[in-house]
Amino acid sequence: MPVVTLESLRTADAEAAARFFAEVDPEQLVAGVAATGDDALLDLIGREEVRSAAVVGILERLHEYAVPERLAALEGVVRFDLERRGKLLERHALHFAAGALTTVPRVAAGAHADVVMRTSLLRFVRLVTGERNAGLEYLAGHLDIEGDADLALAVGGLFQVPGTHRVAVDPRALDPVAVATVLARVKPDHLRKVMRSGFRDVVLGEIFRRLPDFLDPHRARKADLTVGFRLLGHPAGEIERYVVRVAAGAATVTEVQGHDDGGAGERHATVTLEGHDFLRLATGHLSPITGVLKGQLKVRGDKARALQLAGLFDIPSAP
Repeated sequence: MPVVTLESLRTADAEAAARFFAEVDPEQLVAGVAATGDDALLDLIGREEVRSAAVVGILERLHEYAVPERLAALEGVVRFDLERRGKLLERHALHFAAGALTTVPRVAAGAHADVVMRTSLLRFVRLVTGERNAGLEYLAGHLDIEGDADLALAVGGLFQVPGTHRVAVDPRALDPVAVATVLARVKPDHLRKVMRSGFRDVVLGEIFRRLPDFLDPHRARKADLTVGFRLLGHPAGEIERYVVRVAAGAATVTEVQGHDDGGAGERHATVTLEGHDFLRLATGHLSPITGVLKGQLKVRGDKARALQLAGLFDIPSAP
């Protein structure tokens, strides 16, 4: 398929820009955006005459590649606040109701919204064309989410990249190495905020799901230990409980409901820590020994066994 050129936007007025985004083939537009560097893309879509037409045009065509059954399940108003160097440029909204999607252009600051997603104009375009991952952008602090985080996450999995079966902004597609890379630059306060939001369950679920993949079978071939984790800091005040079992060169993870041990049997140790500290621990940004010495990790039971567990995994690290 030919790649559409965006160069016509360089001299377009608002009317011509609106016509361009209304008529352009979405697959060609995605390819054209991907083929354009950041500086050039900003030069084209950042112009006063083009910017609103670009954002509204993109939002108004999202329904063309929404997954119908997912769209039918959504109810609420999502607002996008688009900025450049901290200055608000555009504020638009999407209204989801009864399986339909309606664009609300240029909404007022006080207009109702169930969730506000704040990011830069450039990142917005890269996100909706599938070039950036919303989950990683949120972890990195480049995308801010205020309000109903569950709705924001649902919107993230709603749209497909035109011409593909790939979800455009799926925040659940978290590569551990990419997460480790992002966390190397994230401030602790921001990480605490993220882990107090609805994104917490997504991150923890993915980390624990992938944990057995990183077991070193050579180091673990003679290991036989069971370690529980109690994670604090949930926004609802709950304590999440997981049990990691390593035996016969394999690892299993069990999520424990309530105070039951989930049938995991006797544990050699139980580690209690904040959710954001576990994320740092699991991505190699917090040494378990340092965590114990600083009181970030509290171990009940056999501390040596708890520390041994970390040494059995090849934790993803930033390149």
